[in-house]
This record gives sequence, structure tokens and C-alpha cells, in this order.
Amino acid sequence: MKPISTDSVLKTVKEYFLMAFGMMLYSFGWIGCILPVRGTGGGAAGLSLVVCNALEQIGISIQIGTMVFVLNAILLLIAGFIVGWNFGVKTIFCVFVISVGMNFWQDVLPAGDFLHLERILAVILGGILAGVGISMCFAQGGSTGGTDIVAMIINKYHTVSYGKILIYSDFVIIGSTLLVGFHIDTVIYGYVMTAVVGYTVDMIMAGNQQSSQVFIVTRDYEKMADAIAQNVHRGVTLIDSQGWYSKEHSKIVMVVCRKRESAMILKFVKTIDPDAFITVGSVMGVYGKGFEALNKL
Repeated sequence: MKPISTDSVLKTVKEYFLMAFGMMLYSFGWIGCILPVRGTGGGAAGLSLVVCNALEQIGISIQIGTMVFVLNAILLLIAGFIVGWNFGVKTIFCVFVISVGMNFWQDVLPAGDFLHLERILAVILGGILAGVGISMCFAQGGSTGGTDIVAMIINKYHTVSYGKILIYSDFVIIGSTLLVGFHIDTVIYGYVMTAVVGYTVDMIMAGNQQSSQVFIVTRDYEKMADAIAQNVHRGVTLIDSQGWYSKEHSKIVMVVCRKRESAMILKFVKTIDPDAFITVGSVMGVYGKGFEALNKL
């Protein structure tokens, strides 16, 4: 049995702390921003809001955090029997913290719209906070449960795009708020909130790692490679190539750089060879010297 190192313990503690903090942000986004302005959203939280409002109409009052826990527990139980019990402790931990966090904020925050923001601003702020919280959870290998679990169950029997499952389920959940007394404007704000959450998650998850991959087709490839290496200080790779029309053998200059550096590279290309052929593509998850270190994964 391998001894447990101090570094591994500290890494684990850090991961769970960041996940807990992220889930508390997520919970505050819902309870502090979205609910006070009668907003809604997708996922387990959105479905819990629908169920809680339906129960209130028959005289049963349940906190949304408790309902989130109940729905996730049911989904986890169903998924356990269908696809196995390999959810991971982190998913269960995040689900628990979301539930506790929502009930905590509901108990300590003032009733009503205490932020005094315009409705659209409150929805956007709630979406941003929820997106930041989800990103922190994803970055540490966790999951918020809810529609993630539904996607896992569906893919057991049918190969369906994960993104499509989330979009369709959120569309149905937000639309179902019309059945429990909400108006069409709430549905519209719910779709806005979902879009803000998705955009925030994408920007945070991709923003730090997203880079550009530049291919430069030029006859002055040696001069081009020297200029980029000496001035932009990025590694350059030469790839053997052949123009099919001209049948000429040459080399393609390939550079991977941060997105902010791509404009600088294009300026050097224009200076050295105005007739160069260039393609610039976005790549995500660049690891190695000068980028994200592999040992931090």
C-alpha cells in the first residue's frame, strides 16, 4: 500500500474546498438573485422550483434546497441500478453542498429582492454566479448532478449528444413553469439565465487554456520561423508539404500561441511575406512548456 503524501492530502483538501465554494456561489446565484425576481432556470434547481411551487398550491411547503437533494438522490439511485454506481464521491459531495447551500442562503438572506436590481440584471448576475460556481466544480472533477445524471442514463440505451440532452431537458423544465403559475416573461428570463450560465462556463473553462494554432504557407519559411522565434518567443515547427497544383515541395510554418499573440504573429507574416497563405484556428487544452503544465492536470 502506497503511503499517503502530504501533497496529495493538501491537493484533495484544496479540490473539495474549491468545489464547496463554487457550489455556495451557485446556490447564492439562485437564492439571492434569481428567486427574488421570480426567475427560473434549468437543471435540478429549475425542476425543484417547479415541484416546490406545485406543492405550495396544495399547501405543502418545502425549501428548494431540500427538493434539490431529494430529486438528485432519486436520480442517483435510478442511475445506480441502470448504469452502475460509478458516480464518484465528488458528484455526491457537490449535490450535498448545493442542497445545504440553498437552504442556508434561504434562511439567512432577507426576504424579497434585497439587491434592488432590475429584473434582467438580477437574472444575469445570478446566471454569472451560477456559471462561475459550476466552472469551479468542473475544474476540480466534480459534477452538479441533475441533468448530468439524466444524460448518463439516456446514453446507456441511446447515443445522444450530451449537449442536446441538456438543451432539451432545460427547455422542458423552464417551459413547465407555466404549469405552476408563472408567466411567459419568467420563461423568457429562464432561457436568458440558462444562456448566461452556459456562456460563463464556456468562457471560464476555455479562457485560460484556449490558444491559437497558426499555419503559414510561405516560400520564406526559414526567415519566417526565425522572426517568430526571436520576436514572439514561441516555438516553431516546420512541416513538410507539397502544393498539389504546382507540385512544389516546401514547408509549412506551424505556431501554437496564446490568442492575444496571434495578431503579433500576423503582423510579422505580413512584413516578411505579404503573399503568404495563413490559417488561424482555435485550440483548447494546450499542455507543455510555455503553456499549461502537464503535472498540474
